Amino acid sequence: MIEPGLGYIIPVLKEKFPGGKIIVLHVDKAHYNDNCYNSHCAIPALCSADKTKINFFLETEVPDTDTDKIRIIEWRPSMNFYKKEYVNLFSEVVNFLKRTDAGRRTTKVFGTRWVKNFFNNLEIVKKNILYRQTNIPVIVTGAGPGLEQSLEYIAKMQEHCLIIAASSSYMALSSNGIQADIIIATDGGSWALKHIYPVFRNSALPFNKNENIFAVNLCAALPSQNADTPFLIMNDGSFWQSLILHELGIPSVIIGQKGTVAACGIELALLLSSGNVYLAGMDFSINDIRTHIKPYAFDCFFEAQSNRFAPFYSKSFKRSGLLKEGGSLNIYDKWFKTQLQLWPKRIFNITEKKPDTHTPLKNTKEIFKTKNINSSNTFSKRAKETLFSALNNPKYADNVTRELAALLLPDFESSDETKNALRKTLKNLFEDWERDKQ
Repeated sequence: MIEPGLGYIIPVLKEKFPGGKIIVLHVDKAHYNDNCYNSHCAIPALCSADKTKINFFLETEVPDTDTDKIRIIEWRPSMNFYKKEYVNLFSEVVNFLKRTDAGRRTTKVFGTRWVKNFFNNLEIVKKNILYRQTNIPVIVTGAGPGLEQSLEYIAKMQEHCLIIAASSSYMALSSNGIQADIIIATDGGSWALKHIYPVFRNSALPFNKNENIFAVNLCAALPSQNADTPFLIMNDGSFWQSLILHELGIPSVIIGQKGTVAACGIELALLLSSGNVYLAGMDFSINDIRTHIKPYAFDCFFEAQSNRFAPFYSKSFKRSGLLKEGGSLNIYDKWFKTQLQLWPKRIFNITEKKPDTHTPLKNTKEIFKTKNINSSNTFSKRAKETLFSALNNPKYADNVTRELAALLLPDFESSDETKNALRKTLKNLFEDWERDKQ
């Protein structure tokens, strides 16, 4: 509910929807503090114009359900009276629900794949990266067309700055003689492999002086070639992942899943260094018909399908139009701007502020240390045993069930039957996974 005044409608809604949850966002502090309102049985409420507080409140209070089961209830007299303040609050709620809906649709489609990826990747973890925090500047690169403006400068500063590259930006960096210190991969879709394959094709090039380090969430899609590369494991903070990684003794850093890999890259940068963080190629926009910097791994698909009746530029134009219509870039852009307010005031766009050219040379051997892990196929077996033990343990069962049901049973709502359904789903998933391996 958006600014319901004295809240006279709340008892009516509670009577009409006894199983529903009501939350209230106020514009006016007087109404928020009114005794008449506060008497309505512990209704979660907030009165704030701070976007960060609003989003935190919504993330905490909005139930984990399909957005088509959520209704925004407005009181038009409030909108007419409070005008811009009301509209701003309403816009924040709408943007939050759009992000939530996009996240749930993604989870519904990819949840099973993410779990399978996790167990696949446990069997290729042979080397783990430990780190010591440094104080040198960090450059984090995305694959937006704006990265092109910064390539020359990044090449000049690469010996002085730690470079964290989204896997989608790797081709553009390597084509300009820039070696990323860390390549970050979080996408669970099989198409994400197209961004990673070039790393191994280019590994023999002269500028590849160091071993490639991958910062990955184990739910990401990773090729078998990664078995010989060192991993800096990013645990998304979920209880089930933390249980398994603890049981297997695999060190990790906790970086929650975000709407975009760029946000994970920034959080990793803040962990690795106390220095400033500089962003490049994070446009979240389209430059005419250019959606990404070139070279870009997916361009080969359009080039292969192009002909004189369907030229490459026509396909690019169509693709840019679909991205604009989809609205995902706008969702990411708004979320990203809100998220930046939560981060320390040492994050800058590299086109607006650049690292100090007098920064000393970096020494990655002092920052990173490789630890060998005695992994084997018993890792996945022990991981499965850990999950089923947790489901049978009253201390852990509710947390594990809630998290895994969201991934594997997104349409399952009966809490009394969820644990049994989840055990059956996991059993079938692991049987399918074993067959796929064979």
